[in-house]
Amino acid sequence: MGRRRRTRPFAALAAAAAAVLLVAVSCCAPFAAAAPKPKHARISGNAGDVLEDDPVGRLKVYVYEMPKKYNLNLLAKDNRCLSHMFAAEIFMHQFLLTSPVRTLDPEEADWFYTPAYATCDLTPQGFPLPFRAPRIMRSAVHYVATTWPYWNRTDGADHFFLAPHDFGACFHYQEERAIERGILPVLRRATLVQTFGQRNHVCLQEGSITIPPYANPHKMQAHLINPATPRSIFVYFRGLFYDMGNDPEGGYYARGARAAVWENFKDNPLFDISTEHPATYYEDMQRAIFCLCPLGWAPWSPRLVEAVVFGCIPVIIADDIVLPFSDAIPWEQISVFVAEADVPLLDSILASIPLDDVLRKQRLLANPAMKQAVLFHQPARPGDAFHQILNGLARKLPHPKGVFLKPGDKVLDWNQGLDSDLMPW
Repeated sequence: MGRRRRTRPFAALAAAAAAVLLVAVSCCAPFAAAAPKPKHARISGNAGDVLEDDPVGRLKVYVYEMPKKYNLNLLAKDNRCLSHMFAAEIFMHQFLLTSPVRTLDPEEADWFYTPAYATCDLTPQGFPLPFRAPRIMRSAVHYVATTWPYWNRTDGADHFFLAPHDFGACFHYQEERAIERGILPVLRRATLVQTFGQRNHVCLQEGSITIPPYANPHKMQAHLINPATPRSIFVYFRGLFYDMGNDPEGGYYARGARAAVWENFKDNPLFDISTEHPATYYEDMQRAIFCLCPLGWAPWSPRLVEAVVFGCIPVIIADDIVLPFSDAIPWEQISVFVAEADVPLLDSILASIPLDDVLRKQRLLANPAMKQAVLFHQPARPGDAFHQILNGLARKLPHPKGVFLKPGDKVLDWNQGLDSDLMPW
C-alpha cells in the first residue's frame, strides 16, 4: 500500500486498452442449452476436460436418511439458506436424492453422503453461526456412526461432506479462529467438498474437492443483455476495499490487496471500481473485459462464478488460491493471475496483455460447457457443478486398501477438538 507505483505512461496504457475496447465480444448465451457433445467433451488445445465423462455408471452414492433437525428443519426455520453463497450443501442433497448415481443399497455404495446443513443456522444478518456449525456436523457424524455400520469400517474415509464455509471444515469466517479450530477432527479421514481452497493452509485437507460458491443461475439469467453489446469497460469491480468493522486499522483486510486497488486506481479512467453495488451490476460485468476477483477474508468469492458466466476475464488476486474443479476447468487459460504484491502494477499488467491472448480467453469463456461447470442448476444439467463434484469423487476410486480398517481399529479421537465444539447440539 505504501509501495510506489511503477507504470508505463498513461498515453501508452490508454492506447493499449483502447485496442482491446474496439473488440465487441458476445456473451454467447451463457444459459443456453449446449448442443449434444461426445462422451469426452474437450476444450480445444490443452485446456482440459470440462465435462469429462458422464459420472453415471462410474460411482454409486448412498444418501443417509437423517432426522429432519439436521437439514429440513433448519431450512424451514430460515429459508435465506437457499440464496446465500453456501447453498450448495442444500442443493447437492436435493440433486442426489433423484440422481442416477444414488443407490438404495449401502452395501454396493462407493461413497456415503450425510446431508447436514451446517451453514443454515444463521445470525440475524444472514451469516452462519460459527459455534453452531461444528456442533451440527459433529452431531450428524455421531448419529451416522451409531446408526449404521459403514462409518466404523473406515472412520469415514469413504464418506464425503459438503462444507461450503469461509474456511471450509474449520467452520469459521475469521481466519485466526478457523486456524485455531482446524478441520473438525471427526472429518479428518473424510473427503471434504468445500468452497475454501488455499495451498499450505491448515483448513485445506489433502484430497478435498474445491467447488465454486453458489450463485443463483436464474437471477443471473434475468440480467442477460444483448450478446452483441461491446465491452466498453476495461476493468470492473464492486465491493469492499476496507472492512473497518472487522479491521479497524484498515490494512489487514484482504492482506492489503483491496486497499492497494483503491489507492492506486480510484482515479484511473480505465478502472470502473466502487463500493456501490448498482442495480446494473450483472449488466456491467457483461460490458467489461476484465473483472477483478481479489481475496477478501478468504481467497474466494462469488465474483469468480459471475465473471465466468458473463464472459468477463477473471483477474484473480489471491496468492496460493486453489480454484474450483482445477483438474477440469482450465483456469490458467481463461483468467489472469496477479500476485498480491503486484497490485500497484495492475494497469500496466492488464494493458500489456496481447490482444490475441484476450480474444483467446474470451473464446474459451464463451464455451457453454465452461459456464455450466461453475453453476448449481435447478434442475441439474449435464456437466454442471453437481456433475463436476461427482466426477471428482469418481476420480478418487477405487479406494486405496488403507481406507478399510480391521475390526475394532480406530483412527479418529472423538474427544479431540475445542471444548466449545464438543458441546451437544
